[in-house]
This record gives sequence, structure tokens and C-alpha cells, in this order.
Amino acid sequence: MARTAGTAPQPFQQLVTVEEARERILARIAPLPPRRRPLLEALGLVLAEPIRASEPVPPFTNSAMDGYAVRAADTAGASPAHPVILRVVGDAPAGSASMRPRAANPATQELPPHTAVRIMTGAQLPPGADAVVRFEDTDEVEASPLPAPREFVRIRRPVQPGENVRPAGEDIAAGSLVLEPGTLLQPAHLGLLAALGRSWVLVHPRPRVAILATGDEIVPPDQPLLPGQIRNTNSIVLAGLVLQSGGIPHLIGIASDHDADLERRVTYARGADLILTSGGVSQGDYDRVKEFLRQRGRFEIWQVRIKPGKPMAFGAIDETPVIALPGNPVASVVAFLQFVRPAIARLLGRTDLAPPRVRAILTQTVDNRGQRRHFVRARLDTRAGTSVVTPVPNQGSGVLTGLAHANCLAIIPEDWAEAPAGSEVEVELLDLTAFPPTVPFLTVTGRAGYQPT
Repeated sequence: MARTAGTAPQPFQQLVTVEEARERILARIAPLPPRRRPLLEALGLVLAEPIRASEPVPPFTNSAMDGYAVRAADTAGASPAHPVILRVVGDAPAGSASMRPRAANPATQELPPHTAVRIMTGAQLPPGADAVVRFEDTDEVEASPLPAPREFVRIRRPVQPGENVRPAGEDIAAGSLVLEPGTLLQPAHLGLLAALGRSWVLVHPRPRVAILATGDEIVPPDQPLLPGQIRNTNSIVLAGLVLQSGGIPHLIGIASDHDADLERRVTYARGADLILTSGGVSQGDYDRVKEFLRQRGRFEIWQVRIKPGKPMAFGAIDETPVIALPGNPVASVVAFLQFVRPAIARLLGRTDLAPPRVRAILTQTVDNRGQRRHFVRARLDTRAGTSVVTPVPNQGSGVLTGLAHANCLAIIPEDWAEAPAGSEVEVELLDLTAFPPTVPFLTVTGRAGYQPT
């Protein structure tokens, strides 16, 4: 379970920059303790141990082609018009520890001069051989049907020592450092571990992230709406973002605007490495989350120079970090991307905490009164070789359709009252590859009842 140090309560009116809020959160979050995981469950996780090779890869010198193992010197001068004829003295199938001598030849593993061994890709090169002639460079392709077994082979092209041969240790030398701690494991890394005989590996595990929606007006998505009610979209969107960021979402339901219900819901978060709440941290009469957090744990309550969204809180309950996000759906997503996604990356042991960004030209003027950093939902495209970014219609902080139609956030600095069309701005990409979930998705349905799915 992730832990965070205690912090003194701060005035709600304290205004902080996006960078300051992010730095305060990351300063109190550390990578999760390493655990051993099967290789496929380690995909996308961060390696927590050095990997050294106890043996070379490949472990023996082998053929890179189907053909004939030969002494390269015996093929000198070979051509289609004047082929070199070699006696075939054995066969070397893949998976055999040694070549199989032909019955009419002495049972020796050493390749005699002026002879050849018919060899398959991956088969161990017999002692004495130093090259492989491909079938395509012999008369084998002309013979139909092939004699079984054939006694001689005609070599139509000379080969050099080492040609079509994979030496022992060509990929990995015995004793070498193959992977360093901190490596983000991709499929090729898993292949290297398998080649070294590893089926488990020490990694920083995926964090379990508890997600709590708050508000008397919030109901589950499958519940009919009564007057004044809205469906819980935040938990679903946040769970998707948690998965996309590499975490394991644990939906702990919806809490009403009452401390007893909040307290009960928080108990469902036991075992989580991070708790996310949405709503209840503004200045409304029924925004109880901020006061509950102050009473229940150690929290800083901030207003952040960010648009959409401004109110949020960070601290801990029973040493588990908590990030309280705004209630408006788009504001919640924007705050997640700026503050929660880096926190999950830190828990994962990653060091690449900055979001992927590019620069592009605005196609429309964007108003930015209010001295807040504006994350504009937009579409990034290329026109005549230039990256351009176009805001989507309806930038309301509760309008999910705008976010669904966007593939990026155009970032307008807080000291710009207006971003004119034609200006160059930073653009944060939204189209990220989701991490594969490797454990059951956990949910709490409705307002009560724990149910794993």
C-alpha cells in the first residue's frame, strides 16, 4: 500500500499552479514495493532487479538457414558453371545435440575436409564447419524428387567463414548485464527474459486505485432517474483512465453528502494504494468531502490555476494517499491527467512522468480570461505538413461529448487572456494505449454491497 507523509491543513483559498500541485503530490508518493510476477503479467511494468545472463544466447553456434554446413575454404571458386562437389556425410536437424552421420560414413562428429552436412535452421553447427551454404545456392532446388538420402551436393556459390551462422552468445554474452532496474518491460524484454530461462520477474506492481463518486444527486448508470438526479459517469471515466494509466480500478460506489456514508464508503478502500474521489471539494453548501477529509485525515485543500476545474484536495487517510477531484466530468478528467496519471506512474516506478506533448498551430481564437491554464478539448491534425489544432464545439466542463470527440488538449498558458488563431501552443495527446488488465476488475454496485466481477 502506498503511503504519504502528513501535511498541515491549508486555507481553501490558497491558489497554486499546476506544477506546484503536481510536485506536492509526487513528493509524497513513492514506487510500490516490488513483487514477483509471471512474465506476461509483467508487460508494461517497471523492472525492479538487474538481469544478468547466466548463459550465452544462443547457447551454441547454429545455422541461420536451411542448407549445408561446410568448411568455407572447400567452396572457393564455386560457380553455377563450375560447382564444387562435396560428399554429404551427415544430417543435423534442429533440436539434436549432434549431427547424425550417414551409415556409409564413420561415426565422427568432426566434419572431414571436402564434405558437407545437411543442416536445418537452428541446428547446432558440427565441429569443423564454419559456414552454411543455403539450399538455394546448391543443386538441391533442381532435384525433384530428392534422392533420400543424397550422397553428393553441388555448391554453386562460395561462402565466407561465418556466413549464415549464428555464433554462441551472438545475442547475449554469458555474465553480461541484460536489463537494468527501471526498464519498462515491453514484449521484446519479456522474450529476453524467457531466453534466459526466466518465467517470473521482480517488478513494481500495478497500483490498486479506489474510486468514489460523491453527491446526493448521483445514481448508478443502470438506475432510472428521478427528478434532480444524474447518472454516475465520473467513476466509469476515471476507471478507464486508471486502466489506461496502468492501475487497477476498484469502484467503491457512490457516497451521499453525509459524513456517515462517506466514512462507510472509505472503509471499502482498504488495501488500495491510492484513493480518488470526485465532487464535494468546491464551496457549495453541501460540498462535504473537503470537510470530511480534513476531519478524517491530513489534507491540503487547494484552488489550482487550471481550467476546467479549480478546487481539489490532496492528503491521506490511514496513510493511503487521496486525491479529491472536481465533480464536473470534464474537469475531473483534466485534473486526472495532470495530477493522478503522474501519481500512478510514480507508484508504478516509472520515471517518465511528463505527459506526451507536441506543438501545433491554433486554427481558432480561444478566450482565456481568468488567469488559469486552459486545457482546451481539441482535434490535432496535419495540414500541408503542418500540425494544427482545432477546438471542439462546446467547451463546458460538464460536456463529455466534447471530450469524446477530442484527441488532444490544447494548452493555453495562464498569462494569456486570449490565444489568437495562428499562435503556436503546446498540445497534450489523449490517444494512449491502454494497459492490459491482468487481475479481476473490482466494483461496488449502487450504494451498498461489495461485488467482485
